[in-house]
Amino acid sequence: MFSCYKINRNVHLPQFSGLQMKKKTKGQLEAEICEAVITFEKEFMGRGPLETKAYIIDDMVLVRLKNVLTQAELKLAGVREIKEGRELVKRIRITLLEQGRPLLEAAVENILGIKVKSLHTDISTVTGERVILFTMDSPILADKSDNRKRSDRDSIASIYQVSIDKS
Repeated sequence: MFSCYKINRNVHLPQFSGLQMKKKTKGQLEAEICEAVITFEKEFMGRGPLETKAYIIDDMVLVRLKNVLTQAELKLAGVREIKEGRELVKRIRITLLEQGRPLLEAAVENILGIKVKSLHTDISTVTGERVILFTMDSPILADKSDNRKRSDRDSIASIYQVSIDKS
């Protein structure tokens, strides 16, 4: 099982025994989703992205992963005259994601406390980017109590970015 798929998430849970569970900010939720997707990519797919961003928009989560292809996949997809190479890489990556889909959906559901309605994905063999779109059963509500100025909050919390050294 993947290390980031913890059951003890406390986002969007109802009040129990008079104790109010603390909600997380949008930026914190986006950061946790990035971490979960990176862990999934590394442990299930065999290689993690070099950069990941997550965006929460109403009842959707958009995750953009950069540089996800292996050197072998890049070589296979790089032969311009052979379209089958690019299609093969896409088919393999989509099939692998479909096999791990329950794990990835469970991770996002545990972070947000909301059931995933559907998952959509595509990968570019030209840029090496993958996008994953999760649609949720209900809008994602985050804690809006952030003491920073609005401009700081927008630039820091609304878009969370994880970069990993190329070493």
